[in-house]
Amino acid sequence: MTQPFIEPDWPAPANVCALSTTRIGGYSSAPYDTFNLGDHVADETRAVKANRALLANALPLGSSLSWLSQVHGTAVVEAAAQRETPPPADAQWSRTRGVVCTVMTADCLPVLLCSIDGDVVAAAHAGWRGLLAGVLEATVAAMATPPARLLAWLGPAIGPAAFEVGEEVRAAYLASAFSSPAVAACFIPANRPGHYLADLYALARIRLTAMGLSGVFGGELCTFSDPGRFFSYRRDGQTGRMASLILLR
Repeated sequence: MTQPFIEPDWPAPANVCALSTTRIGGYSSAPYDTFNLGDHVADETRAVKANRALLANALPLGSSLSWLSQVHGTAVVEAAAQRETPPPADAQWSRTRGVVCTVMTADCLPVLLCSIDGDVVAAAHAGWRGLLAGVLEATVAAMATPPARLLAWLGPAIGPAAFEVGEEVRAAYLASAFSSPAVAACFIPANRPGHYLADLYALARIRLTAMGLSGVFGGELCTFSDPGRFFSYRRDGQTGRMASLILLR
């Protein structure tokens, strides 16, 4: 049976724990079957709570999940063990053991980061809007660590063969301060006139390496093309959310 969790293949320090969930192994009914962690997608509250409890039980003893209300922006907050209401932000960082930085996705790109010294971790939700606006730069800045001493892992997201966007998305990237021939090469003409296949993974790598990160891993798992393992909003519309998370233990 396919495993419900994906562990990053990266040389993170031993005290860093990171994983991404799949849609497998939970309690939700269709179309959220089965391991939906999103409490904002009209799934049954009881099922979401049971799924979140299942996730918590899979983490090191004493871990506390920190959730966000994601808005496709660039706000970054420090992860907290106790919050009455998830803050509107798209990334969070922590230097505290046991506090879990968490982001939810269903096609957007989750990016997990850690220092090679094992003293700070972060998680960012990088859809095309947040990526363009600078959510990764904001996250790295909040970690207050030289980028050359950071590692990044790109989690499951819609892949370059499936992510079709309009001319306005390509134009926005090419008009940005980060435009380059490498960025232009991330947009391949699609079959429909005025549409392009965009490579989120490559766009994220460009931004990370421009900051000085040389250790960028992952980026091979397409949510759209693997319905048995991943939720995909672009593919299904009404669907669940997966989580990518990281903590110091």
